[in-house]
Amino acid sequence: MRGLLALAALSVLLISCAMGPDYSRPDIATSDSFRMAGEEKDLPSLANVPWWELYHDEELQKLIRIALEENKDLKRAVAIVDEFAARLLVAKTDFAPQMNATANAPAFGNTKNVAFPGFPNPFNYYVQGNLAWEIDVWGRIRRSNEAALGDLLAREENRRALILQLVGGVAQAYFDLRQFDMQLEIAQRTLQAWEESVRIGQARLRQGMTNRLDVDQFEAEREFAAARIAELKRQMVQKENELSVLLGRNPRQISRGQSLTEQVMPPVVPAGLPSELLQRRPDVVQAEQGLAAATARIGMAKADRFPKLSITGILGIASPQLSQLVANETFFGVAGPSLAGPLFNAQILGFQQKAAEAQARQALAQYEQTILVAFREVEDALVGVSTTREQAEAQERQVNALRSALHLANVRYKGGLANYLDVLIAQRSLFDAELSLAATRRLHLVSVVQLYKALGGGWSPEVDQPKGSSKG
Repeated sequence: MRGLLALAALSVLLISCAMGPDYSRPDIATSDSFRMAGEEKDLPSLANVPWWELYHDEELQKLIRIALEENKDLKRAVAIVDEFAARLLVAKTDFAPQMNATANAPAFGNTKNVAFPGFPNPFNYYVQGNLAWEIDVWGRIRRSNEAALGDLLAREENRRALILQLVGGVAQAYFDLRQFDMQLEIAQRTLQAWEESVRIGQARLRQGMTNRLDVDQFEAEREFAAARIAELKRQMVQKENELSVLLGRNPRQISRGQSLTEQVMPPVVPAGLPSELLQRRPDVVQAEQGLAAATARIGMAKADRFPKLSITGILGIASPQLSQLVANETFFGVAGPSLAGPLFNAQILGFQQKAAEAQARQALAQYEQTILVAFREVEDALVGVSTTREQAEAQERQVNALRSALHLANVRYKGGLANYLDVLIAQRSLFDAELSLAATRRLHLVSVVQLYKALGGGWSPEVDQPKGSSKG
């Protein structure tokens, strides 16, 4: 008994020294601020704002909540987290002794003349308990638990990344849909204008004030607007179908809220510090946890190359006669240390360690690449936000000028002071400019969404949703 206690005490001392490298976060060079941050670089990051405070459209908020509850990919990610949580519990049980029991009752044949003294055999009635307890001398079990924990945390970050993508994806699809709504309204209004131009042209043709070429040109532009309406209707239905899948539902019509021009976005969208990105973005944290798990597996592979020290034992009762099963002489038991080490497969285990080290290098490269992509996405979104705002302002001035030009061209054409070409050019230019302005307004909103997502915003475990709202 004293020997077993001494062995257990020794194992406690040895377990604190696990083989293989201990994980530490790699040194990543980051700048003091983002290149396109502008004057807002010292303000708190936009990612600190919960999504329900960023998107003020109530219909959009409702769609996001539905997606967080019903999206099938998110449900799958939650189930994966549950799976790896169970795997971590399984890994933790390796620290404890493993015990099982077996029983035997010979039901057929003649056992009267068969009596083997000592341990049970198939001819005996017996109940036997088995004990196996691996002493984690080299830290294999400890490293196994570290790897299992890293795998679990990586899957949890994957779930958070999916939530972030889902919130941004629903918002972007919704703004796409509102763009098609606005462009459809523009196309329908333009079609009515061309209908009026065709009517006037036909009247002037009957009066001999114009030629057939003018009327044909007006009719061609009218049909171009009609074709664009059909195209926008197709894109609108397809976008509704895409959004329905994100909501975890069959394709259906999507309810609308505020128009594209009514959407409210913060006038200032600060990015915060680049160093915050390493701790905030789920995909970066996920890659880091994958690196931590791969580092722990190096220790596992290295420990497998050394002998395993275990305490094993059996305890039970056995007898050829069922009536004598509880007699004193039927009890048996033995316990003691055992040592098992690799022999012919030692070289294979060495290759496995090299494979684990190579996997860790892969995980490190993946982690560094994920950070580079994260920084690039933030910079792209920042320049997108700043330039699309300026672009939209310029295009709005362009639209106003073209509306004035069209009005003058129509007045001059009706008064016989201008030909059809002036009206045609002015109407076509206004149509294209209005469609482009709607697309740029949508692009500005989407740029804010992309910046919010690139910064790791959209969801924070420490921040709950407002009272009275359903949780995703």
